[in-house]
Amino acid sequence: MPDKRQHRGPHPDDEMLFAAPTVPTLRAAVAEISWLLSRGYASDSGLKLVGDRHNLTARQRMAVRRSVCTDEARSGRQATQVPADVLRDEPLGVDGYNLLITIESALSGGVILIGRDGCCRDLASIHGTYRRVCETGPALEMILNVIDGIGPAGVDWYLDRPVSNSGRLKTFIAELIEARKAVGRPIAELNIQLVDNPDQVLGDYDGIVATSDSVVLDRCRRWMNLAAEIIDERIPGAFKIDLRGDRL
Repeated sequence: MPDKRQHRGPHPDDEMLFAAPTVPTLRAAVAEISWLLSRGYASDSGLKLVGDRHNLTARQRMAVRRSVCTDEARSGRQATQVPADVLRDEPLGVDGYNLLITIESALSGGVILIGRDGCCRDLASIHGTYRRVCETGPALEMILNVIDGIGPAGVDWYLDRPVSNSGRLKTFIAELIEARKAVGRPIAELNIQLVDNPDQVLGDYDGIVATSDSVVLDRCRRWMNLAAEIIDERIPGAFKIDLRGDRL
């Protein structure tokens, strides 16, 4: 059936699955699985062991999976993370879908997970096809406003070429930028690129990377937590679930 969703919002059960009383259990699950991963256990077996122990649902297990990392990965990511003010006059490489979908989700009331590494992640999935939702335009405007306020030297915005409708999204972003220029709104030089493998490109990027993708975080030279910056600054009412902490 065609995807007719108009929002990137919460699952009907999310209010119950991620209610305040469930957070300590989910946080404990993140800590336990991260402990196992740090000692060489496989991700799937660790998730099953801990998920069964805490009787987690499939969606809760997805949230936990997206929030875990090894001690080594967390230390490495903390070492390469930079604050927003370091970005001024530096090139910025944006993991386009990664950032956009997280902000769309936050705007539409979807669950935003704060993982063990401090990154904001969503529970949305595009399944190889991106479809614009009601929050796409506002999310892009918000992202561009925050980036412009920081003042990078330039922005390379990478979209996955294999994802359907990437070309349409590129055109939409370009039109949005031209509309901003037409009314005299300042904007950083932005270059939108369709690439086959953004993870590889961003992993080798010379500037600062904006992403919460674990593969990129563990490979890139420097990164900033731009999604968290935007959500904290512009979406104070976001449905955030903080799963940080090693509470075994």
